[in-house]
Amino acid sequence: MKIAVMGAGGVGGYFGARLAQAGNEVVFIARGRHLEALRTKGLSLKSPAGDATLKVKAVEDPAQAGSAEVVLFAVKLWDTESAAERIRPLVAGGGVVIPFQNGVESIERIGAMLGRERVMGGAAYIAARIGEPGEIVQTGKMARLRFGPVEASQRAAAQAFHAACVKAGIEAELTDDIVRVLWEKFVLLVAISGTTGVARSRIGAVRADPDLRWLLEAGMRETWQVGKIRGVALADDLVEATLKMVDGLPAEMTSSMHGDLDAGGRLEAPWLAGAVARMAREAGLEAPANRAIYAALKPFVEGRR
Repeated sequence: MKIAVMGAGGVGGYFGARLAQAGNEVVFIARGRHLEALRTKGLSLKSPAGDATLKVKAVEDPAQAGSAEVVLFAVKLWDTESAAERIRPLVAGGGVVIPFQNGVESIERIGAMLGRERVMGGAAYIAARIGEPGEIVQTGKMARLRFGPVEASQRAAAQAFHAACVKAGIEAELTDDIVRVLWEKFVLLVAISGTTGVARSRIGAVRADPDLRWLLEAGMRETWQVGKIRGVALADDLVEATLKMVDGLPAEMTSSMHGDLDAGGRLEAPWLAGAVARMAREAGLEAPANRAIYAALKPFVEGRR
């Protein structure tokens, strides 16, 4: 299968590497020192599931990548529109884009650029990062993809990509209700990224402190309420189930937002806690926990500039 990876960081780099290992024709779109390392040294994967070093094709300009059947879209949320415009040549021949990003608005945002028929939905579950240029480091054993069509015309491409993932040994689920899946992850992600970010702490410290645990649960419940009011079929006990899952996470686990904040990088807060606050306001609801989290993170959204 011809696959392009737009954003060769932790998510795109890891899953793109596994798909390349299985014999798929994968091209990585990257930039800077990471791009140069991919070209000269290849892609190095450090993972509990097995290390690997792969010779890969890597380009900076998507127009140099040729056409793709599937674009694995894994850029940071602030780059969504600009990256979607850049990959237009990749899908000109009829390919589809699967965004594996945080947030719940990628289908609409990318669809507005390329056409809704070109965009499926996807959710990635993995802790991985660029260790050094050309190197992807996975922490923990979880590496899972869930994705699905939002238009009937996308089903064949979704099935073909699922088959490619299974052949590559990736835990992958093809779902008929990807919007619900995205919101289930959103309930978890908004709360964890927000609380670990404002507290500058890992999840073990957050869940052990009564006040931070209250903030964690309040963030989840507000996000769940917004999803329900928007017509998403979220389970009534989703918050309780999500909290139980969080209690089982390794204490040292944290969010990418916490890492970005410590590193002085840009933050995805406007599309996480900020998005919940915005969508709640549009629905005539209050979301005080997420509004407060976003307010506290807002001065750091652009990073150290």
